[in-house]
Order: sequence, then structure tokens, then C-alpha cells
Amino acid sequence: MPKPPPFDEPEEIIWEGRYVTAKKRGRWEYVSRSHGVRAAVILAIGDDCVILVEQYRVPLGRMSIELPAGLIGDDEGHRGETVEAAAARELEEETGYRAGRLEVIGEFWSSPGMVSESFTLLRATELEKVGEGGGTDSEDITVHRVPLRGIASFIAERRALGNGIDVRILALLGPTLLATE
Repeated sequence: MPKPPPFDEPEEIIWEGRYVTAKKRGRWEYVSRSHGVRAAVILAIGDDCVILVEQYRVPLGRMSIELPAGLIGDDEGHRGETVEAAAARELEEETGYRAGRLEVIGEFWSSPGMVSESFTLLRATELEKVGEGGGTDSEDITVHRVPLRGIASFIAERRALGNGIDVRILALLGPTLLATE
């Protein structure tokens, strides 16, 4: 079955930076990560708690509460790494936790009408604290170990403080959002 316009029109690169590429197909404009770089997002759960990170995000102009995440094969030292290897590396780097078990949940798109980037969600369990976390030299990450029973309250408190809340946090709020009473 042929795709309707503008999907049958060629993709044009309007602008390409080091990390982001602006594209156009017909009159539809969107962005992607440059050079085919993908992301791994980690849902790290242990002892009835979830590990979240807080960091400043320039596009938001504020701190953001997020699941730990990182890019797959984004620099010379990590070219060709698997999604599992990237997730393990990023989890330890950002949070100081090492996962005894990593399970791929699937590939997801967070804003498919505007961004072509996808991410692979992985569940990390059997967590062991092996360091302080905090990210690389260019990051200033605060680690939060939040009880699953208190996730909604924690998010409400952080929102009241002015933090941005990453869309992936919905995975943690899902059961409460679906409750009708």
C-alpha cells in the first residue's frame, strides 16, 4: 500500500549540527539525532524503590526529573556497543548503581510528531550500589532513590519546586492514572 503525501516525498536536511539534524519532508518539519545515535533509558528498581536522576536541561531552562538514560555509541570509546552495555554504563555513571540484571522492554518514541528519535527502555534489577554517581565531568546529576509507594507524592513535590518532569515518568505513574476512584 503506497504511503500518502508527504510520506512519498524525499527527506531534506535543512540544517545539521553536531548533535541534532533538522529535516523536512513535504511541508512537515522535524528533528532527529545526528549520525544515527540512539538512546537507552533505564527503569532501575530495587528494594521497592526506583532510582531517578535530576539534572539541569538547557531546553527547559530548569532542573528535570528523569529516569537514568544515555546515548548508545556516542563517542569513540563506545562505538558499536550494545544497548545493554550502554545502559549498564550509563546507570553506573549517572547513579552509582550496577544492575545484576538488565531486561530490554522495547523501543519507544516520546514525541513522534516532531522528533524521529526513539529510545530503548530497559528494566534494571538486582541493584548494587558501587559508587556515588553524578554523571561525567560535564554533568551535575543528583540521584534520588524514591519508594514506589511514594512516587506520585515525590513527583508532585518536585513539580511544585519548578522541576520539569520527563514524559517517561508516566511509566511510574501509570497505575495511579488509570485508577478511576
